[in-house]
Amino acid sequence: MTKISRLAMVAVAAAVVSFGISEPAEAGKCFRKAASGTAGSLKDAKFQVYEALLQSFDWGVWMAWMTSGTTPGYKIAPPRYTCTKGGLGYNCKGVTTICKTS
Repeated sequence: MTKISRLAMVAVAAAVVSFGISEPAEAGKCFRKAASGTAGSLKDAKFQVYEALLQSFDWGVWMAWMTSGTTPGYKIAPPRYTCTKGGLGYNCKGVTTICKTS
């Protein structure tokens, strides 16, 4: 294996770890996720956080939520937010528990 190939594999592995990509949970299993978001208004910053929470474990669930407001196959607890004013408006961090239902 060439040095460049090894470096590319290490970069991909680091990206997978840093973005929290993982296998979907089994039914009945719960897990916690955290995310952050920034926007000009508090409402929009929290929206960014919620989107990032959904995207962190299942892009299909995020797409369903964006189109229908539902999260099929998952029960998502209301996130707890910590927000500060600054930067581009508001910076929020959110944490939630997500449970696989089917």
